[in-house]
Amino acid sequence: MHLLLLTVLTMIAFAGNSVLNRLALAGAAIDPASFALIRTIAGAAMLSVLVVLRGNGANLRSRPDHWAVLSLVIYMIGFSYAYVTLDAGIGALILFGVVQVTMFAGAIVRGNRVPKTRWLGAGIAFAGLVYLLWPSGGGSAPSLFGAALMIPAAVGWGVYSLRGQMAADPLTATALNFNYAVAFVAVVFVLAAGQYITAGGAILAILSGAVTSGLGYALWYAILPRLEATVAAVAQLTVPIIAMAGGMVFLAEAPDQRFWIAAILVVSGVLISLIKRDAHK
Repeated sequence: MHLLLLTVLTMIAFAGNSVLNRLALAGAAIDPASFALIRTIAGAAMLSVLVVLRGNGANLRSRPDHWAVLSLVIYMIGFSYAYVTLDAGIGALILFGVVQVTMFAGAIVRGNRVPKTRWLGAGIAFAGLVYLLWPSGGGSAPSLFGAALMIPAAVGWGVYSLRGQMAADPLTATALNFNYAVAFVAVVFVLAAGQYITAGGAILAILSGAVTSGLGYALWYAILPRLEATVAAVAQLTVPIIAMAGGMVFLAEAPDQRFWIAAILVVSGVLISLIKRDAHK
């Protein structure tokens, strides 16, 4: 139950990133490159402070996991630019749908056995997400440009999560990843055109970096070693539902029958996967 509660809290933090990013960009409060840079700096600062307070400040001079840093940078940049055109819920659907595929593929490459019931649970959950955002009637499909940016971001996050399962010291590893990612994100910021930052946009980026990213990712890295890759992948499929709910509150998106049906499918799929995991212990 303790692990379940920590996982739920982490998923809420992940959804918060989608809502905060979309809120900042939809309101023209900041440009995507500036949002990504401020978010990364705020996350690095928060995580470094936590490491120092824990008495492990010397470890911040260690070498990072280069694959984790690269995947984090790809995620940060693609995520910010995708939300220029994607709604919070749609972006989260694409993100964690592709994350699911990436982490399932990683589990298979590692030689992990994926129980049939977990495949079933993942399929039900993903079907619920597809149903939620499938265009019908007068609806329109998501922006292809935004989707093209979110897909590599999703692969980056999937790889980052897989690397996190091998971290011996999750908090320090996350801090190192963020610290080294700052320089690469800064390069994109310098090369980008049309930077603009308002006070509101900066605050949203700081919240995303320090709270929902920094603290959220530290918690995620801490619980990942206790989760199988496929369980972690399926659990993240709840994020689009949470992000959609956040969009309803902060972005004036109205819920409908489709949303609630999809929510039932997603939660049911996740529960099926988790129950199967317990049965194998």
